Amino acid sequence: MHEMTGNVRPQEWDSGLRLARYKYTRVWEACLEKLSLVEKITSEKLTSLLLSKMASSIETSKISGHFRSISLPSRSHPLATTAEEHLSRLRSSEAASSSSLASQSLGELKSLYDCIDDLLQLPLTQQVLSHLRSPAEDSLDLSLMHLDVCGNVREAFSQTKECIQELKSSLRRRKGGDSSFAVEVEAYINSRKKLNKVISKYLRNLKKEGSKKASHNEATLSILTEAGEISVSVFGSLLGFLALTSASTKPRGWSRVSKLLGPKRVSRDGGKETNEVQGLDALVLSLRSCKDINNQVGDLSKRIEELEASIREIEDELECIFRRLVKLRVSLLNIVNH
Repeated sequence: MHEMTGNVRPQEWDSGLRLARYKYTRVWEACLEKLSLVEKITSEKLTSLLLSKMASSIETSKISGHFRSISLPSRSHPLATTAEEHLSRLRSSEAASSSSLASQSLGELKSLYDCIDDLLQLPLTQQVLSHLRSPAEDSLDLSLMHLDVCGNVREAFSQTKECIQELKSSLRRRKGGDSSFAVEVEAYINSRKKLNKVISKYLRNLKKEGSKKASHNEATLSILTEAGEISVSVFGSLLGFLALTSASTKPRGWSRVSKLLGPKRVSRDGGKETNEVQGLDALVLSLRSCKDINNQVGDLSKRIEELEASIREIEDELECIFRRLVKLRVSLLNIVNH
């Protein structure tokens, strides 16, 4: 043993020792680097890696022909659950047979779109939808249609308000007795007939556009589709709220409009149910055969004031809905173009 040690030169021993230290140091540094790398992987990066794997899985499933939708967030997510509750209430709500019911439906619809907006702002929702480009683009196309329909309904309410305001002005400037006001009554009825033709056109377009649907299983997109269908139903109900129903004022082609509106609602006592707009129309029509309209002016003025207030409330709700539809379209555009 002493002989073997003695045969090794001091320089060779030092060189071997330095080499061993160097190798040991490099191995230790490599371990530290790996440890540091692991520590730098935050929860956000882990989520990103997970989504990347999910996207890869989706693409692989598409290629193999066995696509299965991955829903994030799922129907059990609190926001998705809240959206479902709004949808359920809207499905079970009555048609807009009065201004209060119309405002109630619009308020529920507004809350639904607020919930959907919160859902679309979730990073996980945006990541998943960005990989479901085709159905997301379908929802984007439908959002434009819903904006157009909402705009048409707003225009119909605006024109109805103008008709009512003109009738109100004629009451104030009435100086020539009953005969002069009879002319104003006919002018109002003619204006309502013209507006009814516009409403019937909107309803036909609504029925045609309402048949366009997107079908898929992803939770958020499914909620969007159902929200669109409910919106079309609410908008159609609002147009029906403004439509003429009196037999003496039905324009040509009214039977087609009646079919679009669906069956007439019946009140609890078995009679046909009328709303505030139809009630005003009926009162104005009764003035045609009234010998002394002075007795009816007070009631007419009261109904006009009440209807104006109701229409303003509905218009405010419609503006809120329109803004939310614009916001929804912007969110979908950002996701699709991401």
